[in-house]
Amino acid sequence: MSVKHALLALLERGQSTTYQLKKDFDRTTSQTWPLNIGQVSSTLQRLSRDALVERDESDDAVAEPWKLTAAGHAELERWWARPVDREQRGRDELIVKIALAVDAPGVDVTLLIQRQRSAMQRLLHDVTRARRAVLSDELAARLVLDNHIFATEAELRWLDAVEEEVARARATPSTVSDAPAVAQPRVAGHAR
Repeated sequence: MSVKHALLALLERGQSTTYQLKKDFDRTTSQTWPLNIGQVSSTLQRLSRDALVERDESDDAVAEPWKLTAAGHAELERWWARPVDREQRGRDELIVKIALAVDAPGVDVTLLIQRQRSAMQRLLHDVTRARRAVLSDELAARLVLDNHIFATEAELRWLDAVEEEVARARATPSTVSDAPAVAQPRVAGHAR
């Protein structure tokens, strides 16, 4: 997620202090993406360096609010127009962990999947409970939580498919054929 663009989008609503930007971000995302005040501050400093935001020095408030510059508006417009690139998802730690585990000696892939499934079910329970607590006029929070629910449900279905593939690999002995060699998953307690 781009903290840079999130802050630009929040500033498009109007001037805001560093602290208020953090509060607005937390409210918008229903506090599902941790963002500390240091991240907000350092991101604003970089945005200022890049002339995308500036301080409103005409404001008499103790904490001078930030505002978008013309370049900041233009950058935000480019971000709104650009689709999100999902190719980065292949670098997900869980995907890499399971891909490595199937060929790692001594790793019980089934146990790894069961632990992950339990953690995902707890997360789904917590997010669903949080979604029920969101007020009907909090559209942004509802959308963010719905995304978490759908993504968690999809990951649980994927874990089921992985477990089925591992079980199938255990039950199917390796055979020599004219087909190109494909590495068979190595699962603890299963000899190849």
